[in-house]
Amino acid sequence: ELQNFLETVENTPLSNQEESCKVMSDLEAELEQLRSALEEKGVELHHIIKEEQQRKEAELQKQLSEGKFALLSCEELLEFANQTLTITNEEEFLTAAKQIKERVTMAPAFRLTTRPAVSDNMSQFTVDFRAERAGLQRLHFLPVPRAPEIDVSNCVVRDNAITVAWRPLGEADGNSDGGSGPIERYEVEYRKTNHSSSLRVAGEACWEKICDIRETQVTISGLKFDSPFVVVRVRARNKAAAGEFSEPVAMETRAFTFGFDAVTAHAELKVHGDSVTWEPQGVKGHDPRLRAKDNKSRSATPSPNKTAVSRAGRDRFAGESYTVLGDQEMIGGSYYWELRPLADWKSFSVGVAYRASLGRFDQLGKGAGSWCLHASQWLQTSLAAKHNNRAKALDWPLPQRIGIYCDYDNGDLMFVDVDQLRLLHSFKTKFSQPLVPAFTVWCGGIAVATGLQVPSFMGKFIS
Repeated sequence: ELQNFLETVENTPLSNQEESCKVMSDLEAELEQLRSALEEKGVELHHIIKEEQQRKEAELQKQLSEGKFALLSCEELLEFANQTLTITNEEEFLTAAKQIKERVTMAPAFRLTTRPAVSDNMSQFTVDFRAERAGLQRLHFLPVPRAPEIDVSNCVVRDNAITVAWRPLGEADGNSDGGSGPIERYEVEYRKTNHSSSLRVAGEACWEKICDIRETQVTISGLKFDSPFVVVRVRARNKAAAGEFSEPVAMETRAFTFGFDAVTAHAELKVHGDSVTWEPQGVKGHDPRLRAKDNKSRSATPSPNKTAVSRAGRDRFAGESYTVLGDQEMIGGSYYWELRPLADWKSFSVGVAYRASLGRFDQLGKGAGSWCLHASQWLQTSLAAKHNNRAKALDWPLPQRIGIYCDYDNGDLMFVDVDQLRLLHSFKTKFSQPLVPAFTVWCGGIAVATGLQVPSFMGKFIS
């Protein structure tokens, strides 16, 4: 832990420099946007004032033209009136006077107002940016959200899924953002570990991240629990800043994880991670009847009835026992795993056994120390439960996904068609020795899924 701490401290200056450059760049970008916004608003306001100025000038110009025309008309009318005063003939004078009256009535001056159409007042365009200026002076860095608090009481581990719930700090005071601006989303990180401590040990898995969470809880599903604990932490993020992570919480993942014990595998069984395939050595290996004849001709082949002793130091399974065992024992508690037959399979068995009870040539279900489900589509289709050399035929189609449940303390062993949620068969007994998962494969292969919790649907089968 101290070494990890020192490495973290040594790497912090470089990370600090990179983060400083990033936030400086973000600051310049934000300031440039402010400048652009101010320039755009200034251009817009200038344009509004200019339009109003042009409108008023056009109105005044029109009024000026009409006034000049009216003035010219009045001058012509006065000149005509002066000329009329020199007329001595009464009839001509009356005619001229009538014309003057008509012209005065129709004169443009009578249709004009002597007040300007617009004023020079532009006070409606007065601006006062004191509030905005004060707002700009208050500009500061965006507050970082406070670390949320994981609500352990509402966190659930079930069906190989983890539900993580949390509370934003400050929520109790009616301020869900904790005084740091609105929280837009959350980020959750998790990693598997063999320790309940939140500190990462060298060689353990790195953090895996889930982003853009809008609620205050998230469910992580489809996990393989191949470690006893999963550590989770969460942080809040507002517009651009992410806060510190919450205090990590270790959640226990009770699940059964095992692999194939390759040392026990029959020579014609090949272990590849979580799968086992049957790879016969020679043509005779394809037909069990030919293999049986060949075995009878070998005087050196030990008898299948040979008394079994401890498997410690024993060779792998041989003869017709195409068997491989799991590498983890079951002693107390409940266990669950699943099996899926691979393409072109012909026959397989799956179950549990006392490790010490199986001899090299013993087959699953033949003795008192092994229990299994046997499936075959060689020559004819069959499904049967086997124990102590007894078989019970099961009237059900061959499953594509089989769940195996073992409750060591209560002596329960169940086989379930997972896709149909159908109980295929259950054994009730009293286990007296450590058990191991056991498998037999002939022609084709199988794959197992481990690191699984006992699924909730098993509750309908468990009394």
